[in-house]
Amino acid sequence: MEKFKDKTVLVTGSCGTVGAELVRQLVDSSAAHVVCLDNNETELFFQIEQYRGRDKVSGHLADVRDREALKLRMRGVDIVLHAAALKHVVLCEDSPAQAIATNILGTQNVIDAAQANGVERVIFTSSDKAVNPTNVMGTSKLMGERLMTAAAETTAKGLEIQARNSGTIFASTRFGNVLGSRGSVVPLFRRQIEGGGPITLTDRQMTRFIMTLEEAAALVLESVWLAKGGEVMVTKMPVARIEDIAHVMRDHLASDQNIEIIEIGAKPGEKMYEELMNDEEVRRTYEYDDFFMTLSAFSDTSTPKYSGVTCQPQPDRPYNSAHEASMNKDELARYLVERGVLN
Repeated sequence: MEKFKDKTVLVTGSCGTVGAELVRQLVDSSAAHVVCLDNNETELFFQIEQYRGRDKVSGHLADVRDREALKLRMRGVDIVLHAAALKHVVLCEDSPAQAIATNILGTQNVIDAAQANGVERVIFTSSDKAVNPTNVMGTSKLMGERLMTAAAETTAKGLEIQARNSGTIFASTRFGNVLGSRGSVVPLFRRQIEGGGPITLTDRQMTRFIMTLEEAAALVLESVWLAKGGEVMVTKMPVARIEDIAHVMRDHLASDQNIEIIEIGAKPGEKMYEELMNDEEVRRTYEYDDFFMTLSAFSDTSTPKYSGVTCQPQPDRPYNSAHEASMNKDELARYLVERGVLN
């Protein structure tokens, strides 16, 4: 976090679950200034009030769909963390044009504004759903990743080399289910338990990568300084069965109640498992401590060097929650309790 010293950091989607946690950790860091951007007027007002006693925080009402507003607010900014997105699978499936406008065109607007202002680094927060996407949300996130990679690459046209960027480092961080985030199963199960049940599962065999909000934000902030440009940084995460999460939460929060757990069927576009890396990506992926680094398809195939982390053998399989060992119920309960998820 010391690397943020004297830096001005802008967070898009600052009022979202991940965005708000990024802001919180940045405020406690040595960053000189934290700029909060969101289109939610009420939440942004309360976020600004929360940090009113800290001179290093400012907030601005803006939508990533508005390129000119982004250009204005990125003046003097060193680092951009792009967390703004439409993230609910079912709602994006129902309104795909809205997902395109925010998640794809909005990401390009962030890139354009960053280039126009000579921003040093831009990190796009992506999703496991970008891997082999089966829904609109995942497809839009994949396009966001590809736009970031394209912004970091150069295009050869005959003898002329046309540079697309002006020195800005563009990269993506891809992670799975953030426990407690809006739309995740933890707050849903908690509300169902508090209401006396039943707890609803879409499918008892579903597995998911899991991570706490604090861990996810910390890894995003770490990835800022690892990025060289164009790569997708995949965070390593433990795996849990959704049914086990339901059982552990019920046993911990309502052990004296007979709350039923029922299966209601998968939602449109929902996967049985989570993928953080697919078969095609394996051959251009390298393992470094808490990350897999998936390089651009156009990059040099030699092993890249990242300072401060140790290169390990290349993975021999896709990073998929169906392929990784799931925590048992005791391990899962301990994980959730130690991280305050069940408090």
